[in-house]
Amino acid sequence: QVQLVESGGGLVQAGGSLRLSCAASGRTFSTYAMGWFRQAPGKEREFVASISRIGRRTVYADSVKDRFTISRDNVQNTVYLQMSSLKPEDTGVYYCAATSVVSGSNITVAYDYWGQGTQVTVSS
Repeated sequence: QVQLVESGGGLVQAGGSLRLSCAASGRTFSTYAMGWFRQAPGKEREFVASISRIGRRTVYADSVKDRFTISRDNVQNTVYLQMSSLKPEDTGVYYCAATSVVSGSNITVAYDYWGQGTQVTVSS
């Protein structure tokens, strides 16, 4: 079992930056690939980025490519999402998730564990 706790969300102006963190419990963190998803009001949860178990492979949604960076620290049991050049359309609740798929995945059903989410609001 893995428990995930996100932090770092908040209110930021367009063009600004935020860094989200997701702390994982347990000693099996490095056996899971990790992903970030987001959900805007009235919309489905969508893929943002994923990172493989030891961080060699990262995948990004086209909408965040070149603006967001996913990384992980397997000693600190934490995955990060560095977000820059934020836009109002980046607003939503951001969730981290863990999957046993080695290289990660861009679909929600592949993920076994989810955090409670952290709100990101980008004002124009």
